[in-house]
Amino acid sequence: MSEEKNIAVEDGSVRRTGDAKLSPAGRIGIYIVVALISFLLGLIPMWLKARAAASQRDAARRELHLSGMQNMLASSAIDAQRGEYEPARQEASNFFTTLGEQLDKGETDSTLTPPQRDNLKPLLTQRDDLITLLARSDPAAAPRLLEMHAALRKAFSSLPPESKRTP
Repeated sequence: MSEEKNIAVEDGSVRRTGDAKLSPAGRIGIYIVVALISFLLGLIPMWLKARAAASQRDAARRELHLSGMQNMLASSAIDAQRGEYEPARQEASNFFTTLGEQLDKGETDSTLTPPQRDNLKPLLTQRDDLITLLARSDPAAAPRLLEMHAALRKAFSSLPPESKRTP
């Protein structure tokens, strides 16, 4: 059990001569590593929370955009039913413009899923006829708008729940 220890006596103080000391630069390096690890331990959970919140925000924006499109068409149908053809024409035109923009966007940037896009493309072909009927104040526009709204709702209801969609 005997260990040989190197002991030096200098200026009245006793110290071990075989001990390794860290230089000041080595200590600073260790402090930096410890601080970096502590920072990352705090950053990672916050980053995960921010990512989840951004995903929820994007899903809410998609839903809001779909609801806005549906609202434009429903409002147009109601105005046409009441005989207010000019506001109905403007709302229908806004709907068709928005729908066209969504259909023109790529699949990665669009609010619509590929099945929805396929179901909604035929609605866009009716644009000119419907706008013309509304511009002429033709009562036949109201039932066509109602049918179009039903088709839109059917296409939107084919959307899987947001929690199952991949961003």
